[in-house]
Amino acid sequence: MSRPAVSRGAWFIFGVCAAAYLVAVLHRTALGVASVDAAARFSIEATALAMLAVLQIAVYALMQVPAGILLDRWGPARVIVAGSVVLAVGQAVMAFAPGFWWALAARVLIGAGDAPIFIAVTRLISMSFPPRRVPVMVQVAGLIGMSGQLATTIPFAWALREVGWERSFGGLAAAGLIVAAVVFVILVRPTLGEPREKGAAVSLAETMRTHWSTPGVRLGFWSHFLGPFSSNVITLLWGVPFFTMGHGTSKAEASALLSVLVVANIVAGPVIGVLTSRHPLRRSWLVLGGAVMTAIGWVCVLVPSEPLAMWQLMIFVVVIGAGGPAALIGMDFARSFAVQHRAGSATGFVNMGGFGATVLAVLLVGVVLQLSSPPGATDYTLHEFRLAFASLALPWLMGVLGVIRSRRGTRAVMKADGVVVPTIREVWQRYRAR
Repeated sequence: MSRPAVSRGAWFIFGVCAAAYLVAVLHRTALGVASVDAAARFSIEATALAMLAVLQIAVYALMQVPAGILLDRWGPARVIVAGSVVLAVGQAVMAFAPGFWWALAARVLIGAGDAPIFIAVTRLISMSFPPRRVPVMVQVAGLIGMSGQLATTIPFAWALREVGWERSFGGLAAAGLIVAAVVFVILVRPTLGEPREKGAAVSLAETMRTHWSTPGVRLGFWSHFLGPFSSNVITLLWGVPFFTMGHGTSKAEASALLSVLVVANIVAGPVIGVLTSRHPLRRSWLVLGGAVMTAIGWVCVLVPSEPLAMWQLMIFVVVIGAGGPAALIGMDFARSFAVQHRAGSATGFVNMGGFGATVLAVLLVGVVLQLSSPPGATDYTLHEFRLAFASLALPWLMGVLGVIRSRRGTRAVMKADGVVVPTIREVWQRYRAR
């Protein structure tokens, strides 16, 4: 059977939106390589530094369902433009923030502007590509976005060192405005004169109840909750301090480790996308497999009481990075089980899971790190980092239990619709029979 043809227009739209998401990830992760500079610039300790990241991610997570409602009502291209403009304003404030409270305000804007970008991109993908290709294309969009993290770990880190804080973050603001202009000219302006149906107004509370009561969408939420927080806690804030203070690496080596994590994420993404497309009834096993792999990576890096060698840290970040893309399977659950006219808000609801977990993880690490260190300390020992990162077991357990419980409800609904998921034993017996 031949694959359905994909138009050149679909590929063009995908390229434009993937580029917008790449820049959004660059905005999102820039603080990760600037965390040590931010602590010195604003004279803050671990908990306050964590708040810069936590507030941004918390706003991002809280805005997911409202952003999804706007997406259903106004369309993906328009919300990408609006989000990119807000991101640009936030980075401009961050560039010239005279104090910590101004920096917090900037992080609020950055979180709000970032919120609709990825769910809008996934919506455009589902509108432009055949259903069988959607899981793969979502993973491809994700890996293109991860290239934004490479831009933070290498070019942005270099710019921060060479041209300073104001020019580096000011350059990010300019990039946000450029993206907004390009998406407006290419995707929004040609449709301005066309009649457009607006979705019916719905309340936030009603939308949340609908998605939480849908087992398949709830499974997507917990799948996304479980996947990205380990890599996010490293790339968004605590990776550079952990590697430099805890294991004695240089800043350049720490940036290289973050780059390797991103590359592992990029390589694993398409593989998970293909497996998701080929084995749609086994998507939850991919999610749980990624979680187990990530847990093993953390155990191997936290049990030793002595600093690890560079090659050992490399293996750790590869494992953490490769386990992250399984989170995007949650988006595929939303596409499969959500009510069609609420697909945008369902995707936002699912996306809220992973970043809600990230908020919890980043804050846990910051609080435990400060409680376990002397008052006023800004340098931390490996022992203190080990205690802090051990707290990540809490969101991991929450996510695993959430996936297992939601999977039962989802399979019950599927069975009522005539779709029976065979057990692993049955699958193995069929395989041996063939």
